[in-house]
Amino acid sequence: QVHLVESGGGLVQPGGSLRLSCLASGITASGFEHYAVGWFRQYPGEGRQAVSCESPMDDKIYYADSVKGRFTISRDNDKNTVYLQMNSLKPEDTAVYYCAAALATSVEFDSWGQGTQVTVSS
Repeated sequence: QVHLVESGGGLVQPGGSLRLSCLASGITASGFEHYAVGWFRQYPGEGRQAVSCESPMDDKIYYADSVKGRFTISRDNDKNTVYLQMNSLKPEDTAVYYCAAALATSVEFDSWGQGTQVTVSS
């Protein structure tokens, strides 16, 4: 497992933008580029939902239907960091956002950050 720390959450007005960052440490010698990464969010009283995920195993990037065209996942393997650019934010995007990672050969994410609150409100 790796240690993940998210940052960049906060309060933003509807229509605004935020960029979340997730810094990974404890990466294996193979390098961060061999890790699948993802962003999830959790509403109060509910389980975590996948927002966006990507894996070096293929060229596909997953986006939840609710964020397609507004959110973009990206990564900087040299900095062991994954980002989530969130544009055109809506009140329903308000949630705690979590970063996740796992070696690309894993069947599920096994490392999670502590979460960062995103609040979209006027």
